[in-house]
Amino acid sequence: MEVSTEPTLLDRAADVTDSMCPSRGILEHVTSRWGVLVLIALTERDYRFSELRRRVSGVSEKMLAQTLQALERDGFVLREAHPVIPPRVDYSLTPLGRQAAALVSELAHWVERQLPEVQSARAAYDSRR
Repeated sequence: MEVSTEPTLLDRAADVTDSMCPSRGILEHVTSRWGVLVLIALTERDYRFSELRRRVSGVSEKMLAQTLQALERDGFVLREAHPVIPPRVDYSLTPLGRQAAALVSELAHWVERQLPEVQSARAAYDSRR
């Protein structure tokens, strides 16, 4: 049996610009519209699913469930089911999730601060078209 001596993806350093790098999927989860908003909301406090859905305005139940599952799988969100009736599930940030949330939160707040400049640039662009 031949053994390949070529390096595998796991042997190489992570490179988000490489189409085969697994970091791309993680980046997608953290920087998706709903991923960013869920991470930011969870910096405030722990939330139950229905509370989080109300806090992250506009997200569908299905999309929120998918987003939470992806963030939980990546180690950013902790899902804690309590053995009570009716069932209660709380979502919170892990230490890794708090780091990611701080970074995307800073970007989101930067976008909020730059909104007038971006709107002006858009208006100028649109007027040239």
